Amino acid sequence: MNNRTVRLAKRPSGLPGPDTWTIADEPAPAPAEGEVLVEVKAISLDPAMRGWLDEGKSYIPPVGLGEVMRASGAGVVLASRDPRFAPGDAVMGGLGVQRLACVRGRDIEPIDLSVAPFERWLGVLGIAGMTAWFGLFDVGAVQPGETVVVSAAAGAVGGLVVQLARRHGCRVVGIAGGPGKCRLVTERYGADACIDHRAGPVRPALAAAVPGGIQVYFDNVGGEILEAAMTLLARRARVVICGAISGYNDFASIRGPRNYLNLLVQRARMEGFVVFDYAARYPEARAGIADGLADGSITAVEDVRDGLDRFPEVLTELYTGGNFGKLVLRP
Repeated sequence: MNNRTVRLAKRPSGLPGPDTWTIADEPAPAPAEGEVLVEVKAISLDPAMRGWLDEGKSYIPPVGLGEVMRASGAGVVLASRDPRFAPGDAVMGGLGVQRLACVRGRDIEPIDLSVAPFERWLGVLGIAGMTAWFGLFDVGAVQPGETVVVSAAAGAVGGLVVQLARRHGCRVVGIAGGPGKCRLVTERYGADACIDHRAGPVRPALAAAVPGGIQVYFDNVGGEILEAAMTLLARRARVVICGAISGYNDFASIRGPRNYLNLLVQRARMEGFVVFDYAARYPEARAGIADGLADGSITAVEDVRDGLDRFPEVLTELYTGGNFGKLVLRP
């Protein structure tokens, strides 16, 4: 068998283009002792991928030049030299953007396809789901009856935050780009309102939607939308910094919120987090999300594309707003 891979050819400036990548067929890898060979069935595309392409200090080392692009994935074991796994087992983990992944057994975990398909294990039951759960409940310390505002509310993380907050008894306002995404946020995810940031200035519309202020702001965007939300914080509010997709392709222009002193005025706090810090507690989050899927209070929306060679173009849709829900690529 041959393995088709997507490798980092050069570090991009701005939005990654086709010349950022090298796509080629290579000999299939053979597992060494303690390793497992996996046929990749689904690849997770996440906004954080852009940050992994740049050199510099971060929570995780950058992807090296010439390396297979880092990505979470799910697939089926073809060969195993780890006694915990056997051919035919369904697994997930850091498989990379490729058709065949040779990984250490300790770096993958089994998944149950009778519970959910591959794509869902990369969405609400995967890193996106874990991010939403721990960001909202641990970092945001959300309480029933509070007003929660979520940016990028039609995305993989934001959409689940909306649903978890509603399920927890909160009033929820989403922010998304375009009427189609706002309908998804209100009609499918159950938000009380959704602000279309493409329709005009966000602050006036958001102020009208949160007359009592914001208790929890879950930020996936940064920039001007973060600034607008910070002017509307209630006393003891929590600002959860999950991401800042508005600046991922122009790090040189990223700046902090000019009105950060409102944190002082409102006795509020702003806190960032990295979901990998909660790895030991993933089963707790998966159990809670699975309960929501079972009782219908949580809806999973996956945007599935086909073809490994389409990775460069599909990845850019995360940053141009072309996807609805969790973006997954099937090789």
